[in-house]
This record gives sequence, structure tokens and C-alpha cells, in this order.
Amino acid sequence: MKLIPRNLPSNHNIFFYGDAHEGSVLSSEKAWNKLIDALSSEYDGCQDNYAVDMGDMMEAIMVDDKRFSAEKLTEPMPLEQMKAVTKKRELIKDKLITILMGNHERKLWRFGDITQEVCEDLGVPCGTYTAKISVSDTKGNLMYKVFATHGFKSIMSTADDPKRRRTNMNLILKRHLKFKAADCAVMIKGHTHKLMVCKPDAELFLYDDGKEIRQGYTGWGQNEQFIHPDARWYGNSGSFLKLYGKGTSGYAEIFEYDPVELGFLVLVVRDKKIVELKPYLINL
Repeated sequence: MKLIPRNLPSNHNIFFYGDAHEGSVLSSEKAWNKLIDALSSEYDGCQDNYAVDMGDMMEAIMVDDKRFSAEKLTEPMPLEQMKAVTKKRELIKDKLITILMGNHERKLWRFGDITQEVCEDLGVPCGTYTAKISVSDTKGNLMYKVFATHGFKSIMSTADDPKRRRTNMNLILKRHLKFKAADCAVMIKGHTHKLMVCKPDAELFLYDDGKEIRQGYTGWGQNEQFIHPDARWYGNSGSFLKLYGKGTSGYAEIFEYDPVELGFLVLVVRDKKIVELKPYLINL
């Protein structure tokens, strides 16, 4: 766990992306370039863009790993993969708030701390496996906090109806994160390659003012010590890894995983207030 303070302007966007799996033939270069273009452009009327890398930057599969297959890798050597991920992030290093360790990097702990090495080369704070980011304004006043973790648990539903399936997975996502931090208005995980947003829910309540029955809706602040779990934004940050490739079969295909939408999440903040957490879909 790492506690990371960051001062940002009153209007800004934070891009949560991850699971690029550099070195895999199924890692989409086009999708990565879409991210770089989006970070370098105006988004929703604002050009102050920042990013959190959610981990699994590289495939990091060694020759003695049961998943290893040379034909599935554009570059089979982890050292070369590490150089490639560092070079790709040079363009956006000034926008990176932190980079998290993914389970693929963690797998090579005997080899060394890959994430720490990349972060040191780029001059970016290393978030370890999980980071809490305190976002303050330019005067140091806290706006909100973000809980970001690479994650480890799967999110799956076998419901036949698509609405029920989405609801089931949103509830699983929320269940995975809601007890991890009470003071975070935004809670994000990676790992599953799914692109998901579970929005806060407001419920109707009735009260009286001594004369009449009145109505209101539940709500919560975004910078308090305890924020009700139903009042937080939850997200799963997607990936850049395709399910199928021509002439090859990756482990996602072999394990019968379902297709997922490629992309990332964008947190929109205006006038110091969280407006929305949006999925950014990439169509190839």
C-alpha cells in the first residue's frame, strides 16, 4: 500500500488504464495509441489530463512458466519488455500520478521489482499493488480520495439475461472494493480486463419539518472520513489485450474467457466535484 498526495487543478480528468501486457502478440498497439492520443487531447472540454496505470504493464512470462509460448510473444525476454514499457510511457510520464504493480510483474519477484524499476526510470511514484491517492486543489485543500488496486479476484456471472449479468458483476465489483477504504469516493481495480462502472445510488426518503411531510434523496460528501458505500464510484479499468489473434491462441482463449471491451476509464472532475466516471471504449 502506498499513500500518494497529488495537487491538481479544479477542473481535470484522470484516466485509469491498465493490463496492456506488453510483449504479447495479442496486446493492441492501436488501442495503446488511442490512449496516448486521448491523454494528449481535450476531453470533455478540459485539457488537464492525468493518468493512473493499474498494472500488468508487460506479459512477464518466463520460459519455465506453463503459460510460456514463444510464438505468442513479440518479445519473449522480460528485460526487453521492461525497456519497451518504459519507452512507451516516456510520452506521458508527466501525466502519470502512479503506476501499480500487477500480478504479472509480481510473478517475477525473484527477478526484481519491475514496477519500481520502471517508476524510477520515469520519475513516477510507484504505487505498489494498491495505492490511496489524495487529490487536493492547488492550495492543498482535499477534494477527494481514490482507492486504486490491481486486484486479484475475478468478476464473472453466468446469468443469461444481459441486464442481470451486468448487475451481478457490478455488485461483485462493489463487494470486492467497498470495505477496503471508507474515505475514498472513487474505488478502482484492474486485473479482470473488464470495463465496468458502478455509479452511486441515491434513494428517496421522507421526513417532516413539523408541519408537512417532505422528501429528500440520500447523498454524501466526497472528502469525508466515511463515505457510504452506496455513494461511491466503482470501476474496473479494462485492458488492451485482445481475446483472439490470427494463427495463435492465447491463454484467455484456451481458458474459455468471454470477449471483453477494450478501453479504459476517465474520471471527470469539474469545479472540484466528481461529475462522472466514464468508460472509454476502443473499437478496432
